[in-house]
Order: sequence, then C-alpha cells, then structure tokens
Amino acid sequence: MSLRLFSWLLPLLLYLNLFFRRELAAAEAGPIPSAAKTLVWGPGLETDIVLPARFFYIQAVDSSGRNLTTSPGEKTFEVKIVSAVEEFTRIWIQVLDRQDGSFLVRYRMYATYRDIHIHVLLKNKHVAKSPFILKGPVYHEGCDCPESSGSVWEANMHCPQAFPQIDRDLALYASVDPDRNAQEIPQRFGQRQSLCHYTVKDNKVYVQTFGEHVGFRIFMDSILLSLSRKVRLPDIEFFVNLGDWPLEKRKPTENIHPIFSWCGSNNTRDIVMPTYDLTESVLETMGRVSLDMMSVQANTGPPWPEKNATAFWRGRDSRQERLELVKLSRAHPNMIDAAFTNFFFFKHDESLYGPLVKHVSFFDFFKYKYQINIDGTVAAYRLPYLLVGDSVVLKQDSSYYEHFYNELQPWEHYIPIRADLRDLLEKIQWARDHDEEVKKIALAGQQFARNNLMGDKIFCYYYKLFQEYAKLQVTEPKIREGMEHVEQPSDDLFPCYCHRMKPKDEL
Repeated sequence: MSLRLFSWLLPLLLYLNLFFRRELAAAEAGPIPSAAKTLVWGPGLETDIVLPARFFYIQAVDSSGRNLTTSPGEKTFEVKIVSAVEEFTRIWIQVLDRQDGSFLVRYRMYATYRDIHIHVLLKNKHVAKSPFILKGPVYHEGCDCPESSGSVWEANMHCPQAFPQIDRDLALYASVDPDRNAQEIPQRFGQRQSLCHYTVKDNKVYVQTFGEHVGFRIFMDSILLSLSRKVRLPDIEFFVNLGDWPLEKRKPTENIHPIFSWCGSNNTRDIVMPTYDLTESVLETMGRVSLDMMSVQANTGPPWPEKNATAFWRGRDSRQERLELVKLSRAHPNMIDAAFTNFFFFKHDESLYGPLVKHVSFFDFFKYKYQINIDGTVAAYRLPYLLVGDSVVLKQDSSYYEHFYNELQPWEHYIPIRADLRDLLEKIQWARDHDEEVKKIALAGQQFARNNLMGDKIFCYYYKLFQEYAKLQVTEPKIREGMEHVEQPSDDLFPCYCHRMKPKDEL
C-alpha cells in the first residue's frame, strides 16, 4: 500500500472506529429521550396547588413515542425555576431519577413569587410544553392565604370525591354533639390517656391538652395550621388521641365517643387519620426529614433481577412476632435476613435474640426483593415507604390498620402472611418460584402508593375528614375554657401579601 493511500485511509478508519464505538455506546445506553415527545405533568405545575414541597413528573419518551422503562441517566433533564418579575428566587430544586424511565421533580419555595417559569430542558432544548408558566402570586408553604371556598380548593387540588375509610368511620355516628363530648370525653379518657381537645373557629386553631405525655401534639398542630393557611376550614370541635393504641372500645350500639387516632383496629371505633409519621414527612419534605414518599422513589435499590432474593427486616422488639421472625431468620438464613437494631420491650430476652445489629439505611432495604412488614406496638408505620419502593411487601395479617389499608388488595398490592408467621417460609418460596408474578405485585403496590399516599392526597384526606365530620355537629363548636390559641409561625424574613385578603379601609 502506498504511503499516499495509507495517509488517506487512516483518517477514514479512525472516523469509522469512532462512529461505531459511539453507536455501540448508544445502543448499550438504550433509547434516547425526545424533547418533543417526552411527557411532563403533575400538581407542581399548577399555581393553586400549594404544598410544602411542590412536585411534578417527567416521563422520558423516545422519538418513536415509546416510554422509556429504564433510566436514561440521572442528569438527563435539567430544571430551572425563575420569576419573570423578580431577579432572585429562593427555591430549592431536586430532580429525582426513579430508575424506570420517569423522574420526580420536587421543589420547595422559601418565599412567594409572581409569574414563575419552570424550564424543563433536555440538552438545552425545552421539553414538552416547557417553559410552564404559573401566573399570578405563587404562594410558599408559610404564606397564610386560605382559599375561602372549600369546593374550589378541592377542585384545584383534584381531591377524590370521597375516601372510603372516612365514610366507614363516620357511618357509626348519626350526629356529633360538641357540648356533650366536651364534658364526657375528658372524664372518660382524660385521666389515663393523652388527648388534645381542638376547636377550629373562624379558621383559627385552639387546643387544650389532657394527660401527661402530650408532645405528639406538635404533629396535629402543624397539619391544622398548614391546612388552614391553604383553605378555610369549617368550624369544628374534636378530640385527638396522642397515644399509639386506638381508644374507643364500645360497641356501636352503645354510647360511643368520636376519637381521632392515627391508627385504627378491628376492635375499636376510632376515626382514623394519616399517621403522624406520614403527616410529618409531608410537612417537612426537603426540610428536616430525609425519609419521605418522594426521596424513597429515588432510592429503590438495584434493578429487580439484581436484588437479593431474601426476605428482609430490621427494627425493634415491639411485638412477640418480631422475636419469632428473628428466630426464623436464624434457622433459615438463606431465606430471611431479620435482626433487631434496638431492645426495649423484651430486654430480658436480648441474650436469646441478640446481638443487636447496626442501623441500616432505609434505602438499603431495597437491595432485597422481599420486604417483611410486621406490626409494632400497633400498625407498622413504615408500610407506605415500603410500598413505594421497588420490592414486594409480605404483610402480616393484622387487626390494626392505617387510613389506607382497607383499599389495599392482597395478592394485588402485597403478599399476605398469617399473623403468627406460620406460612412465611412458604410464601417466600412461592415468591421465588413466581418471580414475574411477584414483580407485578411489587409494581402494583408501588403505583398505589404513588397515586394515593403523596402529599396532595394527604392534605385532601384531612380536609375531607374535617369537612364531613363538621356536618355531623348538632351544637356549635366553641372555644372552651382552658383552650389556648395555636398561632401561625411568624415569617418575618419572607412575608407574603395574600391577594385574597381585602385591604382595610383607610380612616
């Protein structure tokens, strides 16, 4: 070969080598998202949906219109949020890769701005209908600017028409008498239990506590104040149980009292609310908590085929069945990895069921395909976070329930196991033998959590509960003697000016 011919061929060969390497890398990386075809939607793109952390979704779609089902890369999409009329915006943004071709974008506003523009970019190209424009004042979580019409607020929030659990709980009460309850409930429960007696009047919150351990009042105070900043609440008077166990054990035919609790049971008549844990995670998302329904979605472990096919559990010794689980794990370590991180209730048995193991990050739970959910003192409040991950839940049959349990279907959203765990090994083996079917159950549980347990639905649930309960009242809610006003937190650094507030007439 002549030198001239070689000098001509060499650049061509180098170019072809580079071209094929790029093509091979692109093929290995999978389909490439299309800026025009990719979908963007969600409540965080609507002005009137005020949440502690607003959020929306991106579904990557390729040029042929097919949804991507694997991650195109954590940094694929860039999101910028600016105000058209203000130079600086104090907004914290996170783009969370859900590893299934979709992304969850969340942002927390620390001040109120006008005319926000949300730019969603793919390699500097606008995605879908970007920029998305939120017109008018866009209020942050601390802004006290309630919508006066509950029906308008519910429509803006896209709240469900009804929540079956609320209907079930309130069906036990033909009417509610605040005057009678104010006398009888403290007499019946106030000495041995910890309670809060709340009145909401003219959208202001008042409270009186009963009992010794009332620290958990902060969770109820916080959700009431947050909700009252967003929508005008009905005048309402009610009692909240601050303990773990539901209280009202009388039969419906007897003189039952309405008690709001974070957990219900088949043997009690309490009115169930979202748990304090889930409530706080909503209020403090991107704040002081790290475990919330959004952060879990970006930390679901390796892809399904690469997960460890062992059933996993960590926790404390708050129930006899948890001791049995650890015993099972020792006898069958190839099937179950279960251990205690803390001893409190059965300290005398620590030598039998210890030693304690180090705390495991909740996100690391999802390195395992099978998550065991066993009651603690009452229902195990981790279930929402387990469901929204990328593993299947083996849930213990239980008489305790949270506000959403009755909407879950066994074998559709989770794998049921007996209360005494007698069939646990059998169910784990079944799961190993039916991998594709189990993966579908895991995905259905995940979708249920995504649809029903995010912050917008939690606010809707509380509002609907208060609204429906208020309709049952036959005497006027009152600010009782001994009640204190729960004031809204001050926001002197970033005050907001509510467009719904009519300015006072000048003298």
